[in-house]
Amino acid sequence: MDAVATVATALWAMLPAYVPNNAAVLFGGGPPIDGGRTMGGRRLLGDGKTWRGTAAGWLAGVGVGLLLRELRDPVSDALGVALPTLPLAAALALPLGAMLGDIGASFLKRRTGRERGAPFPGVDQLDFVVGALLLGAVAAPSWFFETFTLPVLAVVLVITPVLHVITNAIAYVLGLKSEPW
Repeated sequence: MDAVATVATALWAMLPAYVPNNAAVLFGGGPPIDGGRTMGGRRLLGDGKTWRGTAAGWLAGVGVGLLLRELRDPVSDALGVALPTLPLAAALALPLGAMLGDIGASFLKRRTGRERGAPFPGVDQLDFVVGALLLGAVAAPSWFFETFTLPVLAVVLVITPVLHVITNAIAYVLGLKSEPW
């Protein structure tokens, strides 16, 4: 697989996982998942993790995954790259894993004394990737291991933090986030 195909595969396969957190910011709000509960005097997750945001993020990611299933052939032809076919299990699992990874990172942030919105370098950029990849591997193992070769995983791990910083900066400038990270 050449460099262009590797990058295209990485972005294509991860797109259902890239969308959910942005959708959660746009459509979130409402009751927090933790219901205000605490552990050791600190919130379990905080007000930023809501049922509505989690559901909206997951649904947006699933919608993208279903769209990718339909667009694969024409986009592959246009790019001259054989993009992976996204199985339904992966279209459902990748965005759910992304949301669960983000929730897990929020739990870790609270346990380490970080407040909502405080930076947690590395974790902030890759939490959702770890969740998406783990759940994707469980839900669609043959597709996962065929698609996420070591070069593709390397691209995901390098490009995701860059995309994360760019999208967060845009959301901050647009007033959708109160901090640029």
